[in-house]
Amino acid sequence: MLIRRHAAALVTLLTIAPIGVTGIAHADPNGQMYGDPTVAAPYWRYQHQEDCGLMAVADVVGQTTGHEPLQIGIELRGLFTPSTDHQGSMYAFDGTSPQDMVALLQHYDVASQLSTGNTLTGLEQDLAAGRKVIAGLNAETIWNYPAGQGQRTQADHAVVVTGVDTANDVVHLNDSGTPDGRDEQIPLATFTQAWATSNNLLIVTR
Repeated sequence: MLIRRHAAALVTLLTIAPIGVTGIAHADPNGQMYGDPTVAAPYWRYQHQEDCGLMAVADVVGQTTGHEPLQIGIELRGLFTPSTDHQGSMYAFDGTSPQDMVALLQHYDVASQLSTGNTLTGLEQDLAAGRKVIAGLNAETIWNYPAGQGQRTQADHAVVVTGVDTANDVVHLNDSGTPDGRDEQIPLATFTQAWATSNNLLIVTR
């Protein structure tokens, strides 16, 4: 789980701008790949607790520095580091807030920025510039849960976006929530639908 219940309202307050037409999935006859999913894929790791946020942070630290924290190592750091936006620790086996993910990245000397109201064009530009990107989204949507199972209206998962292929309308993810999550490839329209549940939240390295 990405967002703690009491943190959801704060995320809403972080809105910068509404999603414009550039935030809608689009076809590009002269499309290209933004980002490099092949290079990012080795840093994927499967989660074993409600620690998708921690695994996304570890993935980005690995991509940025070449030294990915061990799963137990980053979990312990989350357990014993005070939260920046609520009482208690950053991680208590029940998810990690986006604000704490930014703070945790800083613990590993990786500067990042949290924002909402982002667009697909901006995401593509971040990937083209070599920045590493974590997105908040709805897991049930990207995993195509059967109708009636789970909810599809709230962001509940963190993934690392490793590429956007506009020629084939496909988004590449390192998704810790599924055993097949290394370079997971989903339709662009599905990604934008799932991403919209977080008001297009991104954590982007700087």
